[in-house]
Amino acid sequence: MRRALFTDEHDLFRRSFRSFVENEIVPHHLTWEQEGIVPRELFLAAGEAGFLCMAAPEEYGGGGVDDFRYNLIIAEEIQRAGVAGSGLGITLHNDICLPYFLSLTTAEQKARWLPGMCSGALITAIAMTEPTIGSDLASMRTSAVRDGDHYVVNGSKTFITNGINADLVITAVKTDPSQRHKGMSLLVIERGMAGFERGRNLDKVGLHAQDTAELFFTDVEVPAGNLLGQEGAGFLHLVDNLPQERLSIAMSAVAAAAQALAWTLDYVREREAFGQPIGSFQNSRFRLAEMKTEIDIAQVFVDRCVEALDAGELTAEEAAEAKWWCTELQKRVVDTCVQLYGGYGYMLEYPIARAYVDARIQTIYGGTTEIMKEIVGRSLGL
Repeated sequence: MRRALFTDEHDLFRRSFRSFVENEIVPHHLTWEQEGIVPRELFLAAGEAGFLCMAAPEEYGGGGVDDFRYNLIIAEEIQRAGVAGSGLGITLHNDICLPYFLSLTTAEQKARWLPGMCSGALITAIAMTEPTIGSDLASMRTSAVRDGDHYVVNGSKTFITNGINADLVITAVKTDPSQRHKGMSLLVIERGMAGFERGRNLDKVGLHAQDTAELFFTDVEVPAGNLLGQEGAGFLHLVDNLPQERLSIAMSAVAAAAQALAWTLDYVREREAFGQPIGSFQNSRFRLAEMKTEIDIAQVFVDRCVEALDAGELTAEEAAEAKWWCTELQKRVVDTCVQLYGGYGYMLEYPIARAYVDARIQTIYGGTTEIMKEIVGRSLGL
């Protein structure tokens, strides 16, 4: 089915970003997977080429175009090249962190942070999860006590994407411990602040090139000028931005599933068993037909969600539907593709094996499948 989502400008952007990925990421991806982190120079190169902060105003070095279709193209090309771990930091920076800096900052904050974010000199992260709370953000223990013209922050965060590389960390804190949701605020904690320390680069099942870290705050003095939005409104600010985050994950999930299928189709056409290509067996054809159908249907829904986001109409429930369905689809597709590869599908020299381990986190971060279903279920009056 023809996708009517993109214009000629989008097609030019895709060709340009595809070339960037092939030249700047693909040759180094396996090395970065072994090292557990991408170099900061990748962000500088992406910024110089115009692939960071496309929605930021031109006066700060951004693209000046608030069009999430460009973000969709970046997600698709990263998955097409099989470099999910190396590319995740860029999509987090563009899709998930940037909106907070665009919608919640003062003019002074924009002038201080956006130019570096657009150039790649300032790498961003968002820190919500704590070691003991999981999805229950209202129970967070990281505190921020106002003391004159600054806050004193104590606590810790874990599973933070870009945690090692990040210069600006949007940090969810409790400014009023007596309240649950209404006691949360967002502070930008910056590299080099005394008492801000990073733990180890966590050893994950997949997405090895993506630095994921523990963060520790011990009497960190954060200027009051680093407050994002309103004090006590942090949970509302998160709620406003989470639909875009979840759509971003859904976009990558569909693209990853589509690429896994493409690799598998090539493999089953060439690999023979009992004197014929394994793709010619009825079971193989049926499984491949099922995957092709589900991916096509998911793509239509994701495309419609992107259009709704650009129109300011995407609801939290629709984003939750996209997130849980598409990530569960990714898991099913990649698992089936590994099965069709047989033993070779378990060898990390094949991209399908790396896609298998990269896929597992998708139904967990950004809100688990169970939380997504809860959001949808509550919208039904249940």
